[in-house]
Amino acid sequence: MSSEKPSVLFVCVHNAGRSQMAAGFLRHLAGDRVQVLSAGSIPGDRVNPVAVEAMKEVGIDIADQTPKVLTTEAVHASDVVITMGCGDACPIFPGKRYLDWALDDPAGQGIEAVRPIRDEIEKRIKVLISELTGEEG
Repeated sequence: MSSEKPSVLFVCVHNAGRSQMAAGFLRHLAGDRVQVLSAGSIPGDRVNPVAVEAMKEVGIDIADQTPKVLTTEAVHASDVVITMGCGDACPIFPGKRYLDWALDDPAGQGIEAVRPIRDEIEKRIKVLISELTGEEG
């Protein structure tokens, strides 16, 4: 990784649930220490309202986010690419660090099902911040 602040790209199919929650946690917990990007291979038309509600419960507002299409430029610009169920749709570049987080898809789920997904994402984000910055998240 370069001496500049690390860049993390979260990718899932619709960029409406898991990747948006992960990006929200990373922005909230790391502040300006890490550049945060998220995208989807087939982006939805809005962020999952249940994901928005689940994040509001922990004091993070992702309601203003919009799903974005995954581009090779976004992958190329990132130090770490974290996929969440997009499989072969994610372009692979040598020298990038790839992580695949197997998480349940919150699409179509109620808040009770989304909370444990949100909590697991938060745990993983805290570990990631510690790895990227050498600090506790």
